[in-house]
Amino acid sequence: MSVRIDGDPGGAGSTTRIRLFDLARPSRQHILGYILLAPAVLMVILIIAYPLFISFDLSLQDVKLPRIGETRKPFTFKNYQKLFNSSEFWMTCWVTVKLVSAVTAGSVIIGVSTALLVNHRFRGRTVARIAMALPWAVPEVIAVVIFAWIFDSSFGLMSWLFIKLGLTDQMIAWVSTPGPAFWALTVTMVWKGFPFVSIMTLAGLQSIPPDYYAAARVDGANALQRFRWITIPCLMPVLGVTLVLVMLWVFRDFSIIKVLTEGGPLKTTQTLSIMTYDQAFGFFKFGYASAVGIVTLVICVLASLAMIGRQSRAMY
Repeated sequence: MSVRIDGDPGGAGSTTRIRLFDLARPSRQHILGYILLAPAVLMVILIIAYPLFISFDLSLQDVKLPRIGETRKPFTFKNYQKLFNSSEFWMTCWVTVKLVSAVTAGSVIIGVSTALLVNHRFRGRTVARIAMALPWAVPEVIAVVIFAWIFDSSFGLMSWLFIKLGLTDQMIAWVSTPGPAFWALTVTMVWKGFPFVSIMTLAGLQSIPPDYYAAARVDGANALQRFRWITIPCLMPVLGVTLVLVMLWVFRDFSIIKVLTEGGPLKTTQTLSIMTYDQAFGFFKFGYASAVGIVTLVICVLASLAMIGRQSRAMY
């Protein structure tokens, strides 16, 4: 933007060009960046930062059911004291850690294996890739309904299979027995989550230059050595990000657990997300539920930073 001024009081007729605001100048290009980023920053503040602030504020109040216009409660650490002294909370943390570990490990093992399989050329590879990604496209509630039928205690496919294999002589009450319920939930979440790992791993495999494997073959490396010294190091950046995303998905997942087991039996499948929901909308303890949510957020952030830091050290 500029202003042109013709003439001067002395009648010299000189022309002076005054630049008021020029975003093309290198010294002012950062201003354009701020202007372009401003809408995204405002959206992040409104959608993420503000609700987090409200949740943290509620966690410091003894609020049963918040109402608009209600007098604000005084600050208190009662919710956090009750939370950390609760055996239910620590049991829920242990269940969450077990579920995250089991689902992440199962998803990575199956996902990497299927990605390595469909990465090779064979007849029907396109169909195999579509079949590999299909579980990820199925909505979670529909997937849970399918597995609820598979693990049904009266006519479920899984119990029938166990009987045919001679592993048991009667139908198993999968979702109403503490031990089997956890593994039924784990199998369901692994089936739903491993395609994401497969897709990410397949993308990483496609980015590895074929010259690496050709040079390794010339040097006499076998398939296992090529996988150990070429495939795994080249996949580490992709696998590191994938592990964090899968871990966060299991941490926050609600629909699969709620529909399949509802956190039972005896809260042996209750995770932190289920506990937050039950405390807020089951017992209407919104202050206590907000404290559970804040602690869950802190755990997720610390776990993500630990995973990213470990992956960075492994790379360098």
